[in-house]
Amino acid sequence: MTTSDDKKPSLKGQLGAGRRSVSVSQESLIKSQPLLSDSALPLLVTPAVEGLNLITWANSHRPFIETNLAQHGGILFRNFNIKTLEEFQRFVSEMSNELLEYTYRSTPRSKVSGNIYTSTEYPADQSIPLHNEMSYTTSWPMKIWFCCLIAPQQQGETPIADSRRIYQRLDPAIRDRFAEKKVMYVRNYGEGIDLSWENVFQTDNKADVEEFCRLNQIDFEWKSGNRLRTRQVCQAVAKHPKTNEMVWFNQAHLFHVTSLPAAVRDMLLAEFNDEDLPRNTYYGDGSPIEPEVLAEIRHVLDQETVMFPWQEGDVLMLDNMLVAHARSPFVGPRKIVVGMAESVDAAAI
Repeated sequence: MTTSDDKKPSLKGQLGAGRRSVSVSQESLIKSQPLLSDSALPLLVTPAVEGLNLITWANSHRPFIETNLAQHGGILFRNFNIKTLEEFQRFVSEMSNELLEYTYRSTPRSKVSGNIYTSTEYPADQSIPLHNEMSYTTSWPMKIWFCCLIAPQQQGETPIADSRRIYQRLDPAIRDRFAEKKVMYVRNYGEGIDLSWENVFQTDNKADVEEFCRLNQIDFEWKSGNRLRTRQVCQAVAKHPKTNEMVWFNQAHLFHVTSLPAAVRDMLLAEFNDEDLPRNTYYGDGSPIEPEVLAEIRHVLDQETVMFPWQEGDVLMLDNMLVAHARSPFVGPRKIVVGMAESVDAAAI
């Protein structure tokens, strides 16, 4: 489908330098349609005129972007000639007033410019399961953007899935149990296996860590050898503050020890008690999550997964509550950069 509007804005400023001003209708500026024939996610937006400036166009058409983001959950901007980190950073900064720092980390990332980060720095042969960014805590970004600066030779997709459809598709008994009990995340730092607490909290000051934990209702316990254990009970489902739709919103399956490859899992379980594992999840009351429940969750996530190959210059914009994302293994260089914005607190929704 294409967009329509009774107004006829000028293209002056929306095209590259040196082009004359042309008055056209909005419907002539871009084309929009689902990228895939069997899924509404993501919406593909491409320029209908040569040289259309994505940053200027997007700044003038925020209602279109916000409406379609709420409907589809994700928008893929393609063929807008975004080639550099600086161009991506300007676009994200135009869309949101303040980009967020990546705090209380769960995966390794590097800051590349301002609050633009690398995508998760796991080895290329590893996959990352579907998840909503920072849904393992009680404060998270509402919006997240990915930009492909270097497309991999093979695979390397960023799979996505609609969190509304995941919620609807799950067995109501499982859904209701999680809604009632919530999810407990237990993390142990300092064993040299997972991220250090200094990396996770971005400080080497224990008093700063303790203050962060108190402010975010995280139980903490310092152990011998400069080690730290934290426990936090968080939401398993949530209501989107704008659309009022219920979404599946947690990382119970990802933090659980069963998410690890069998050899790694067996090695950890041979060395650590359950409570000492680098990370694990339980129901919010501390009781174990049944293996068959985790299997059902992963099955539904697999059924709802949508994938497409990256093209250089692609910008993927997601509503982080409406859409989960993942990463496929890849071959060859791959450079995907990420920006996050619009912090949401669980207590406010």
